[in-house]
Amino acid sequence: MASAEPGSPALTYASAGVDTEAGDRAVELMKASVRRTHGPEVLGGLGGFAGLYDASFLTAYRRPLLATSTDGVGTKIGIARAMDVHDTIGIDLVGMVVDDIVVCGARPLFMTDYIAVGKVLPERIAAIVSGIAKGCELAGTALVGGETAEHPGLMAADEYDVAGAATGVVEAEDMLSPERVRPGDVVIGLASSGLHSNGFSLVRSVLGRAGWTYERDVPEFGRTLGEELLEPTRIYTLDVLAAAQALGGQLHAVSHVTGGGLAANLARVLPAGVSALVDRSTWTPQPVFDLIMRLGSVPQADAEGTFNLGVGMVLVVDPAAADRTLELFAGRGLPAWVLGEVSAQDAAAGPTAEGTVQGTKGVDGGSVRLVGEYRA
Repeated sequence: MASAEPGSPALTYASAGVDTEAGDRAVELMKASVRRTHGPEVLGGLGGFAGLYDASFLTAYRRPLLATSTDGVGTKIGIARAMDVHDTIGIDLVGMVVDDIVVCGARPLFMTDYIAVGKVLPERIAAIVSGIAKGCELAGTALVGGETAEHPGLMAADEYDVAGAATGVVEAEDMLSPERVRPGDVVIGLASSGLHSNGFSLVRSVLGRAGWTYERDVPEFGRTLGEELLEPTRIYTLDVLAAAQALGGQLHAVSHVTGGGLAANLARVLPAGVSALVDRSTWTPQPVFDLIMRLGSVPQADAEGTFNLGVGMVLVVDPAAADRTLELFAGRGLPAWVLGEVSAQDAAAGPTAEGTVQGTKGVDGGSVRLVGEYRA
């Protein structure tokens, strides 16, 4: 092995900017919150090379289909860093991942996370993971492992990013898909908690140009601007699974409203030949959307293609099950209402018609048309 050049100072991993002891302290601080997500299916604890999950229950399935999803939270992290509040961003991460899985009717079983940082600050890492663990509890999902990587020289000491992946399972015959959707089906919206985790590049640009600080009190929010922006993404997993169990074959499709907005994401779960008509007058978007649109002079069409505008999840159900679906969510304390209905696609009102979206995310399916004006 080569020796150091005479007179040159010794270089160590720590002097290069990586503090493995700080990483160990972070693991110790997060252990309790992670452990709360574990059931008997999780084997071992933190610190192993891989998370272990007992999947022997899958033998009871006739044809188990595994579903997987991965995501991050985008530039919302910039708000968390500016506010120095790090215990909610993990909830956003879980919501973005598991609610993509439940769209096909799958139950998310376990999740792993990845946190890249410029410098490991144990308390901050523990706060981030506590949020991830809280989100997993809300989704009934085990957090079985993760990785924290220190990237000195590539990221500033206060910079970080998070990502996660989850795996779920659904019985093949119970899988939700566009093929179930029929003309006459009812479209039901589930309220979002606010911005969720999409569109923050636009949000930050608007606020930066307007000169608004995150500490600013906003009367219509009843709290500061930063607190409103950091409102965690609503996690719908257990609510949708409850609906799937209660409604059985009467629940036809589910759409998670993320980047692209309501119309683009609903169109992804509709088959070719049908169109969903969504009436804007059936709900009032939360004040945060109106504020961003006013401050930035954001056109309505652009806002609808960027934000959820108050609808975080959409269900397409058999018309005979519409009232029962609304009652179910009311009993769970989740605002839900009829957005519109599905009909055979009108060739005369094709994708070029105003307010109509078709063929999103590479899916050549049905179309969605937004009509009316939002309720004041």
